[in-house]
Amino acid sequence: MFPNVPFGFVTQRGGIMSAGHRKLCVIVMLNVFVCLLVCVTWNLRGHKSGRQKVRIPSERFWHRQEESKSFWNKEQQRLDFLFNPIVNSLLSSDSLIELPDWLNNTGPPDLCEPDNRVPVQIMDYNSLPKGFQDFLLHMRCRTYPMLINQPHICKGTPFLLLAVKSLIPHFDRRQAIRETWGRAGVIANRSVVTVFLLGNTLAVDHFPDLLGMLDHEAKLHKDVLQWDYRETFYNLTLKEVLFLEWFSEHCPHGQFILKGDDDVFVNTVRIVDLLEGLPEKKAKDLFIGDVINDAGPHRNRRLKYFVPESVFVGLYPTYAGGGGYLYSGELALRLHNASRQVVLYPIDDVYTGMCLKKLGLAPEKHDGFRTFGIDAKFRDNPCVYRNLMLVHSCTPQEMLTIWPWIIHPELDCQ
Repeated sequence: MFPNVPFGFVTQRGGIMSAGHRKLCVIVMLNVFVCLLVCVTWNLRGHKSGRQKVRIPSERFWHRQEESKSFWNKEQQRLDFLFNPIVNSLLSSDSLIELPDWLNNTGPPDLCEPDNRVPVQIMDYNSLPKGFQDFLLHMRCRTYPMLINQPHICKGTPFLLLAVKSLIPHFDRRQAIRETWGRAGVIANRSVVTVFLLGNTLAVDHFPDLLGMLDHEAKLHKDVLQWDYRETFYNLTLKEVLFLEWFSEHCPHGQFILKGDDDVFVNTVRIVDLLEGLPEKKAKDLFIGDVINDAGPHRNRRLKYFVPESVFVGLYPTYAGGGGYLYSGELALRLHNASRQVVLYPIDDVYTGMCLKKLGLAPEKHDGFRTFGIDAKFRDNPCVYRNLMLVHSCTPQEMLTIWPWIIHPELDCQ
């Protein structure tokens, strides 16, 4: 078409490029080539300012995750995989990504149906305590109806919410708490609200039918929360998760939470005093208690906290003893979200530590929390309780004795 024009020098519009333009293009291309050559040499050799060479790994730096042989760890691997944002984006697109077979072995579609994989995959399942077996069969289920609710109890936006883990028969403990450290209203000019957290009993557990008395108590005091799940030691974790869900829905503006057992004594006055002096930054991530480090599962079958290797392997994260701990309402909302990414574990305080770790946090030790009790020689010393935040354990009679020591200003402890 253009017989006298060298190939490649026809303009995009079909015209012929002049000799001057051709010369300029060649010069530009040579300059670009020289710059690229200098940059490559610079990166390969380094320079006098101490910049290191670019190092190319000689071995694979990513290893395919192997399926754990312990049931809980394997379930957590699956959750970690599915909550991975990169995997999520691939699964939500039209990608042809194939999941490993063990990640697809998720059990019955209905999460609240007994998990038929459990007796097969946990080799010593039949030798575990009945309560433990029940927990494992239903540990995927987190949906239980509320039998008793107090949806408006946080209407006034409490400064401190006292959430007390209790059992249906413990009427005397709940009443002692109401009359002492859990007295709702205003303490040290701050609003305090108390709720008691309960599950349900089954006929197969041979407990007396006390639901009528509980219903009367709930209507009288309006501070009882009850869910329709089986109340066992192993389901305390479920109580934790359900409480966080309730808090997120009915009390999201509560500033602080003291969560403890119904056999602890809490110096509510000192708790409020501590919280009032907190800087805003520290208050946001507050989680303090009697902290336990470098712990792991007990393998002795006779112990209450026994967990076999077939269920869990590894060390526990740093956690605060479940007798009682103090944390911010803002952190409670984040714990609620994090709990969805952590498989239920049969020990509630360890589970809470796992959720904190998922958030990149850890509980802070405070010497005022004594979840393992105090020396017998100090138990009758009023001034000891003045300086502590929480003591485990106390009978209802001891609570009624200690509380006046806290609120009576004439007691001189200097």
